[in-house]
Amino acid sequence: MDQEGSERSCRESIAKRHRLHTSDATVAGRDFVDARPFRYLSRPVSSPEGRSSSAHAGAARTAPPPERIKIVVATDCGSTTTKAILIQQQPDGSYRQTHRGEAPTTVEEPFADVTIGVVNGVTELQELSGRKLVDDDGRIIRRKSADDPNGCDIYISTSSAGGGLQMMVAGVVKQMTAESAKRAALGAGAIVMDTIAANDNRKPHEQIQRIRELRPDMVLISGGTDGGDSKKVVEIAELIAPAKPRPRFGSEYRLPIIFAGNKDAAPTVRKVFDGPGFDLAVVDNLRPVLERENLGPAREKIHDVFLEHVMAHAPGYDTLISWADAPIMPTPGAVGDILQEIARQRSINAVGVDIGGATTDVFSVFDHEGAPVFNRTVSANLGMSYSISNVCAEAGMANVLRWVHIDMDERELRNRVKNKMIRPTTIPQTREALVFEQAVAREALRLAYVQHREFATTLKGVQQQRTVGDAFSQQEAGRSIVDNMRLDLLVASGGVLSHAPRMEQTAALLVDSFEPEGFTELAKDSIFMMPHLGVLASVHAKAAMEVFERDCLIMLGMSIAAKGTGKPGKPCFAYSISGGGLNERGTMNCGDVKLLRLAPGQTARAEITPERGFDVGAGPGKPLSREVRGGEVGIILDARGRPLSLPDDFATRRAAISRWVKALELYPD
Repeated sequence: MDQEGSERSCRESIAKRHRLHTSDATVAGRDFVDARPFRYLSRPVSSPEGRSSSAHAGAARTAPPPERIKIVVATDCGSTTTKAILIQQQPDGSYRQTHRGEAPTTVEEPFADVTIGVVNGVTELQELSGRKLVDDDGRIIRRKSADDPNGCDIYISTSSAGGGLQMMVAGVVKQMTAESAKRAALGAGAIVMDTIAANDNRKPHEQIQRIRELRPDMVLISGGTDGGDSKKVVEIAELIAPAKPRPRFGSEYRLPIIFAGNKDAAPTVRKVFDGPGFDLAVVDNLRPVLERENLGPAREKIHDVFLEHVMAHAPGYDTLISWADAPIMPTPGAVGDILQEIARQRSINAVGVDIGGATTDVFSVFDHEGAPVFNRTVSANLGMSYSISNVCAEAGMANVLRWVHIDMDERELRNRVKNKMIRPTTIPQTREALVFEQAVAREALRLAYVQHREFATTLKGVQQQRTVGDAFSQQEAGRSIVDNMRLDLLVASGGVLSHAPRMEQTAALLVDSFEPEGFTELAKDSIFMMPHLGVLASVHAKAAMEVFERDCLIMLGMSIAAKGTGKPGKPCFAYSISGGGLNERGTMNCGDVKLLRLAPGQTARAEITPERGFDVGAGPGKPLSREVRGGEVGIILDARGRPLSLPDDFATRRAAISRWVKALELYPD
């Protein structure tokens, strides 16, 4: 087969596999089909003969002002796939995502140059758009003038290739300064490999052994308040330095250490790390006082070190940095940035989730004491392929099977779990396989959200208000700031959510796992575009938001759920919904759900009157009227109660699940 025929065959194969992901119909035959998007580079655009990966390396470019940005090329270099998108300004002045390309990531051998995968992805954009974006030397073209038909105005990128950013954090007290260090690292987009603290219940020799085993990209140390005792945080530094932690990228690489603790301890800490194997940076204290957390300086330094040290040593990244018009960001950090931007511009509280094969990331932005607070957690062993066995073990097979409404043999299901681990790129191809996989997903998402809510808390160690008047309004230290009743927007991402055969299934997964209360908008990321838009927001927030609203988010609809519990069959709330083609009135009984179709772009007025003991946002028993927006699914009226509790009796539970499946039209015949 000639090269053109080979490329055409590859593209047709990719398109076929994409249809398998998105078709509403399930395919008869095997339970699972291999859905790996790529097996081999269809046409590797490699370097000219003899060119090293750093031949074009240099200082990072400077982005032009927003008014000059009309054409944007953005990539996300994932662990297996590099995803490229083209964003163009339209005649009416708005920005839209117009084309998308993919290619295998090429960080690993035999290529060991991330730019090859980037150029391959951008070349697909070029073929689809008809706009020349890559020159003959394999470099991204910039426009020479406003009417230049070729090239782009800026190129930006995120990356999680090669394992992303991996960090170790340390603090004096695990529940206080060490937890603040973990929040800073996670917020910057890192994977936290371990947390070292004076009270982490490990003996010094066990801590030293663990430090030697980790091989992180960098270490963040925090501890003590400014002006307080500096002895304990110095002891943490003196524990780490003699352990001689080795960096991930080899012996010649100096391990970055970021110190964000008691400023009075900084001179002593400098002496501790004054050796050939460390590169110490000192930033403002994460907890200058117990009552306040100052994460910004540490997060900014993490980003700087990520570029200067980690990315510079990864294969081909020095060249990629020189191409980019904005700093390359860790993929999770960019996702967090766009979620924070949407929350800021809309003045809302938002939660986002990205469920993958091995991990599940949860992001949240909630207003706390008048200021938005961002949190991110990584549930490292909750995923849908590599970690699926751990989900079943941690949740318990009984909790997984409670979501299954059809007869299944438990032994056969356990075999499916093992097969999924062996062949992680397979997707379900029978109704039974799909139902089971989505049952596992519900438990993975539920557990990840529980972990997130336990982590996203008010500061621990803070002394409470001491006056009688303040005692009535004070909040318990360490209380979760993630409040489902105040949640306005819930965004889904990740294969099992984004590629569910029916939108109704995605909405049901979100409602069952996160249990939103009151009025909550549901949405999903259409093609995992949030990382690209997160880094775009740093140079052109308007363009990022317009693409996010119009092309990235697929609005599913609205969940209206009452908080409280009641006896099945008894009234929960009365509803009246009018507008957008709807004129519905009725009463929801405890244990029931109902789907009302309200199309995307349509709005309606919903009046909800809960029974005494139930709350939809105005207080127990108090009515609430507000506008609701439609979506691909519509409005889900949920009277199953919060917290959501399934019947203990098998037959009763099976009947309830079957009713819900039918009401939400999840698996139509």
